[in-house]
This record gives sequence, structure tokens and C-alpha cells, in this order.
Amino acid sequence: MDAVNGIIALVSLFIPALITLLLVLTIIGSANWLLKRRWKEKPDTQFKFQLIMLALTFSGFLAVMVGLPVGDTTRGQLLSLIGILLSAAIALSSTTFIGNIMAGIMLRAVKSARPGDFITVAELTGRITEMSLLHTEVQTEFRDLVTVPNLYMVTQPMQVVRASGTIITAEVSLGYEISNAKIAAILAQATERAGLSDGFVHIRELGDFSVTYRVAGLLEDVTSLISSRSTLRKCMLDCLHEAGIEIVSPNFMNTRAVPDDRHYIPSPAPAPKAAAEEIARAEAVIFDKADDAAQIEKIRKSIEIVDAELKALAETDGEAKESSITQLESTKARLVEELRISEEHQKAARLSE
Repeated sequence: MDAVNGIIALVSLFIPALITLLLVLTIIGSANWLLKRRWKEKPDTQFKFQLIMLALTFSGFLAVMVGLPVGDTTRGQLLSLIGILLSAAIALSSTTFIGNIMAGIMLRAVKSARPGDFITVAELTGRITEMSLLHTEVQTEFRDLVTVPNLYMVTQPMQVVRASGTIITAEVSLGYEISNAKIAAILAQATERAGLSDGFVHIRELGDFSVTYRVAGLLEDVTSLISSRSTLRKCMLDCLHEAGIEIVSPNFMNTRAVPDDRHYIPSPAPAPKAAAEEIARAEAVIFDKADDAAQIEKIRKSIEIVDAELKALAETDGEAKESSITQLESTKARLVEELRISEEHQKAARLSE
């Protein structure tokens, strides 16, 4: 009889904890079902859902701990242990977290790069699509999106292509029997044909069998950077072949007997009419998201300029002051509307990915 009473008394001690555990499981299960049903068609709310479930699970765990049939001293020690473990986890993870935030603030303050800019960080090359406090999103030349922690951005050398223009280069190796002055003139012509300005040619290396030339020129429209590199190489091939200069290695000539009058220059083929359109369309396909980000950043910059002009006009006097202010306010309203439409388009594109 005493044993039965002892068992009943022991079970009765765990009844509050069991009831608490049942309520916690019910609440968590109900919240999971309701939130999944409500946000079923909203994939962008996944992070919010996970955060809510994590908070509910942690709160339920604390409620069960409080309901355990232990003394106040033991309960306090358990809660203190949980607090120490949580504090240690936050302290260990906050180093990188705070470091990324500080790096994000630094990138914004220095303004070395903006959305839409071409950048190279370590081995990553592409255009910036988004800059936040914790990370920077870069769209590569393969149209992929790469998320880079801001701490990595500021601890690695970052190369930014200037919006005013950049130098693009290409190299070719040719034999010693051809005059370097002749080669320089032909390759300079290739830079002009490729649409580059201020072209120049350097001799990079005197090899055992050939001379390495570097061709370079200023590209003013940096949005066509990828296509322009290909165009420069194409023009180099065309100009060298038109001048009757073969681009073959000495090994090829030495290991295979060919007649003296045999030349390895392809017959010129008419360029397709759609070639220019295909080149222009390449960047539009590769950097679609980066183009949207660059457009939004351009509109924001224009709004800042209009605000500065309005502020300057407010401090001046004159008969044309009111008309100028009205015109600037109209321009600002138009820019704000364009910004709203562009941001909505960017948001829709992000949800569709």
C-alpha cells in the first residue's frame, strides 16, 4: 500500500510538467500548421517562419524546465546553465556577425563600389546586384548569383571597374620574322575596329620561338565589357589575317611538312547582320539583375542631385526661383515614380527566382 501511494505521489509530481509539455507541443504543432497554410504561396516568408518556430520552441523548452518537479535552487541552476550556454553561443557567433555589419558600414561609407559596378574580389568577377549590412550579392558572367560576406569584401583586394571607362587587353604570340613595327600598326588598327580609343601595343615577352604582344585600348561603355573583350580578339584575328600574317606556332611548322605556298589563314566570311545585336544582347542576358540594380542606383543618385539643387535654390533669391523650384519638384516626382516602379520590378523578379 505504501509503495502504491509512493508511485501515485511521484506521478503527481510530474503532472504539471507533463501538462506543460502537452500544451507546448500543441501550441508548436498548431503554429506550424497555421503558418504553413497561411504562407504556402509566399516562399519569401521562409526565414520569418523559421524564426517564429525557433522562438516558440525555445520558449516551450523554458516552460517545461520551469514545470519540472525540482527545488528552486536546482531550477535556478538549470536556468543559469542554459543562460550561460546561450550567452557563449551568441558571443562566439557575434564576432563574425558584428564584423560583417562593420564591413557593410565601411563599404557604404567609403563608396568604393555601388550596385551595378563590375568588381573582382580574389577569383570572383561580376557585377554587384545588392549591398546589405551583412552581405554583398554579385552576379557573375555566367548569370549566377554569388553571396559574399562583407567581411570577405573588405579583407580581400577589390578591383572596381570605373564607370568612366576601363582598359581591356588581349595577347598574341607571333614569329620573329615579322617586323614589330608592322605588328604594332596592325594591332593598333584592331583596337580602332573594336571600338576602343587610345589603343596601344606593348611587347610583353621575347620567347624562344615567338614574341608576345599585348594589345590594349580604352573602353568607355563598361556595360559591354564581356562582349568587348571578345570583339577585340576577333578584330585582332581579322586584321592579322587580312595583312597576310599567320598565327601558328613554330612546333606546328616543324613537325609537319607543308608546301611553301600553303598558308593557314581562313577565307574571309561575311559577318552576319545580327552579330552586333547578339553582342549587345549578351550583357543583357548575363547581367539582368545587375542592370536593374544599376538603374535603381542611378535613379537614387539623380534624386540626390535634384534635392541638392532644391536646397541650393531655397537659399537664393530671384524672379526665376519659383519656376525653377516647380520644374525641379516635377522632375523629382517623376524620378520617385520611376524608382517605385523599378523597385517593384526588382522585387517581382526576386520572388520569381
